[in-house]
Amino acid sequence: MAPEASSSASKDYIAGVAAGVATVLIGHPFDTIKVKLQTQQRSAHVSQYRNGFHCLLQIVSGEGVRGLYRGATPSFVGMSLESSLLFGVYTQLRTTFQAGDENSPLLSTVLPAGFLAGASVSTVLCPTELVKCRLQAQVKGVGSGILSLQVYDGPVDCVLRTIRSEGIGGLFRGLSATFAREALGNSAFFITYEASRSYMLKSLGLSTSRFKDTSESRTESLSEGSSGKSAYTNHLIEAGVGIASGGLAGIAFWLTVLPLDVAKTRIQISHNPNQSRNPFLHLRMINKELGVRGLYAGLGPTLIRAFPANAASVVTWEVVSKFLAGHF
Repeated sequence: MAPEASSSASKDYIAGVAAGVATVLIGHPFDTIKVKLQTQQRSAHVSQYRNGFHCLLQIVSGEGVRGLYRGATPSFVGMSLESSLLFGVYTQLRTTFQAGDENSPLLSTVLPAGFLAGASVSTVLCPTELVKCRLQAQVKGVGSGILSLQVYDGPVDCVLRTIRSEGIGGLFRGLSATFAREALGNSAFFITYEASRSYMLKSLGLSTSRFKDTSESRTESLSEGSSGKSAYTNHLIEAGVGIASGGLAGIAFWLTVLPLDVAKTRIQISHNPNQSRNPFLHLRMINKELGVRGLYAGLGPTLIRAFPANAASVVTWEVVSKFLAGHF
């Protein structure tokens, strides 16, 4: 790899780390609520949590705001690594598939780039997701209706106890479900992101070229003065487009793969070594027990989280990428 190409690739991965941090800061409380809703046990007529808002109130009243960030430490680690790989691999693959032309995203290149980028993060993401879910699902005390009642002192304790009881392989419980979720979900994510971003920028008369350095962007905006917009105004508009396209992409991700996420969560919080890890078997079981509603458990907080968390992720990725391109 040429030095210039290597430098460009490293910037993509660095920007991805920043995007991961932004995602957790904004989205983790909603993710905690989602996991609680997915892992509660229901009788014929009774649920521990009536809905997402009731779950929020229960967590805050019992554990304070800190309870909403239970499992945040592995999330920061996992999301930083995941986003770095995801955005870095995606950008490099898309550029390769399009022969270096980044200005015109094509469905035929975005789809495989998103699929492969999503698949690439699965092995890194699975152990951190397992620790996060077990910490989020646990409760102090008994009789809570939660599938996982074992209390861990923290992420390190969770890792050590999992290894002692299940071996190293226990940390990778749910890997196939994680792979399916990430590969399929990120295909939908990047297709939605690229299509909506391109459409909005073209409708506003702005270039769809991404991550130009500051001086180049400023020169272009001044030379394209027919729109009457200053460089500063264009940057604000581009940020707004990033928020909208990132938020829509996040919603597309979860609408596509939430049932797989429900199956993954159930697989990962289980301590039964004999339980099947086949996500599709779990999907059939959940559908038989709870119907479609069970397959989309946690849909409300998931969608509420999806827009702001992914908007923050995408905007952070774009801003940091532009900054690095303009200064390094």
